[in-house]
Amino acid sequence: MDLTILIPVKNEEDNINNLVNTISNKINLEYEILFIDDFSNDKTLKIIKDIKQKNKKIKLIENKKKGLGESIKNGIKFSSGKYVVITMCDGSDDLDNMVEYYNVIKNKNLDAVFGSRFLKKSNVKNYPKHKLILNRIFNHFVRIIYLNYYNDYTNAFKIYKKEILEKILPLKSESFNIFLEIPLKIINRKFNYEIIAINWNGREFGNSKFKIKELSSKYLFTLIYCFAEKILLLK
Repeated sequence: MDLTILIPVKNEEDNINNLVNTISNKINLEYEILFIDDFSNDKTLKIIKDIKQKNKKIKLIENKKKGLGESIKNGIKFSSGKYVVITMCDGSDDLDNMVEYYNVIKNKNLDAVFGSRFLKKSNVKNYPKHKLILNRIFNHFVRIIYLNYYNDYTNAFKIYKKEILEKILPLKSESFNIFLEIPLKIINRKFNYEIIAINWNGREFGNSKFKIKELSSKYLFTLIYCFAEKILLLK
């Protein structure tokens, strides 16, 4: 299996069919779609199970412990692909960029490819203004702390070699901050990565699970933890 498309889901009944159809139309590779359900209480599970009966590329894992972080950890554990790309179920990520991710990481034999929504060639639409401001402030802060030119650490949409993800275990984060922890740990260990411009369009259906007030302290903890790890690895 070349590629695992890891998709964490929680109450995404309005987005699943469209995302699977878009992947089928856009991705001409040997791939699997690995849904990790985090205790959905709508029709999400039923829809995935119905699709799974007709589409052998679909796999489903149900969390035994709540949390987006747990979903990503289970996704890494149960993925079969040499490469693992993480994308959210809301349809915000441009799947043309997924193909580009795969081509870059494979052809250049990289450990990871980090997308950025904030480069000159990027195209971002419908990003809520208050979230955008906070995103840019925090990501710029991480750049300063890490003395690194990457500027979109917190975005989930990235691709990795599975063996590299296994080398940075254990992952500590329990929520969206796992998307900060993973790239920082890869940078800490000096694995090879490249940055490319990607596109993003705000969700059309369903509600975002991202809660700024609840997550700010978790992001700060992750940054401190990863920076402390970086210092220890330098010794």
